[in-house]
Amino acid sequence: MDRKQNLNRAETFSFVNPWIRYFLFFFSFLFWVFSLLIVAIGVYAKVQKATDTVRDTFLIDPAVILIVVGVVMFFITFCGCIGALRENIRLLKTFSFSLTLVFLTQLAIAILGFFYSEQTRDALGKFVKKAIVHYRDDLDLQNLMDYIQKEFKCCGWNNYTDWSWNLYFNCTHENPSSERCAVPYSCCTPVPGEAVLNTMCGFGVQTQNYLEANKSIYPVGCADKAVIWIESHLLLVGALALGLALPQIAGIVLSQILISQIQDEITSVL
Repeated sequence: MDRKQNLNRAETFSFVNPWIRYFLFFFSFLFWVFSLLIVAIGVYAKVQKATDTVRDTFLIDPAVILIVVGVVMFFITFCGCIGALRENIRLLKTFSFSLTLVFLTQLAIAILGFFYSEQTRDALGKFVKKAIVHYRDDLDLQNLMDYIQKEFKCCGWNNYTDWSWNLYFNCTHENPSSERCAVPYSCCTPVPGEAVLNTMCGFGVQTQNYLEANKSIYPVGCADKAVIWIESHLLLVGALALGLALPQIAGIVLSQILISQIQDEITSVL
């Protein structure tokens, strides 16, 4: 009787831990659904932008970036889902290798950004300058600059006079624009109890000195405000970085454990 029980136990025994297998499956499935959402948002943004008459001034369309990121995520998480469900070593190895490559790429970018902070700041400055120059030409750039200036309570990159880079806000006497020497309303400080948004609150502020401009707008540049924000939210930045890294590390570790268990299972059968 004991021998029969031992034989039955040996037949039902498996090196593959079902908890690891199904956890990896649901983990991959969750991010697989998220990748589909990213692709859907990218396609929607691309279709919406195709109906606009504004000029696209991005070197690479942000909508296309979303679609590409979503497709890459879809491929990686699909390998994880099916690999865990079917105990397919090739798919699991593809999943693990892809996640490792993405993680190392992100780590390299973070390290380079830390050691070459001045170059990173210059590169961001060039991008913001481009966004200011083409503020009226591209809705993506316009929405981005408005969001940054509202959230960080800043104006321009170095200061509010950077808006002279824009054709419409340029403060030279030769500029015939009605917005000459103005800044966008996203630079303006909110007025308590204001029922109707005053989109002309930034008109003429480039002709004012810092103290005068400070009465109606945020005169500080976004570069300084971004540095201040990061320094005052180091814990949050660290938590976000950790929150981004942990799922990737977990996926790599779990897939490697599952691969090892499947190989042990195959060896025991042979």
